[in-house]
Amino acid sequence: MAKRPRRERGSLNPDDILDGAFELAEEVSIDNLSMPMLGKHLDVGVTSIYWYFRKKDDLLSAMADRALREYAYSMPFVEASNWRDTLRNHARTVRETFVKNPILCDLILIRSALSPKAAQLGAKQTESVIANLVESGFTLEDAVDVYSAVQLHVHGMIVLQRLQEKNRQSEAPSGAYYELLPISSETTPLLAEANAKGIQSGAPNDRNFEYGLDCILDQASRLLEARQAEGKTPQSKKSPSAAAVTN
Repeated sequence: MAKRPRRERGSLNPDDILDGAFELAEEVSIDNLSMPMLGKHLDVGVTSIYWYFRKKDDLLSAMADRALREYAYSMPFVEASNWRDTLRNHARTVRETFVKNPILCDLILIRSALSPKAAQLGAKQTESVIANLVESGFTLEDAVDVYSAVQLHVHGMIVLQRLQEKNRQSEAPSGAYYELLPISSETTPLLAEANAKGIQSGAPNDRNFEYGLDCILDQASRLLEARQAEGKTPQSKKSPSAAAVTN
């Protein structure tokens, strides 16, 4: 990375610090980022950073707030008129976004220290999804259950993959759980046959992600059909607009 030009005295502001923190985290990771290291990266005295962020936790919280705002604005909405396809697209986009941006995963899913304002933004996004599922015909209870299952599936796969990457990058690297299983045609013939076909039990890969997502969506469809047959689907409600989520 090209060396930053030296700053004039008094020119530093919180946004500059956050920009530099994200740049540095890309190089050294969230875990290894330090205030003195950030000061050197920005070519300023570390006391200039402490003026705005008294400790590393405060800096990381501000980074998480910015990351969540950018993440929330980029997520596709779940539409009541086509809940299954749009919920699937939503889940895929969330996973793809976090996998491509490990810092996002570390800040939001693993560290998860957000300001009240950022937490409210996350709550509004969840509220929007639930409202559109209810509008599509789900009861409130089923809508919450369905979206909770999707969130847990997506976030669990993301975090598991990220933790495995961290293990491989550590000073004493180790493989993932499913990679350490002693699989052979003599002792575990079925697992050996599956592995030969590229099927790995317990791996947070595309195949297992899509299978789990299909199972959740299939169950959601069955729930909706059952509620409709019982005449228990709620009255259609107007879903919140995109503006309501981002305000």
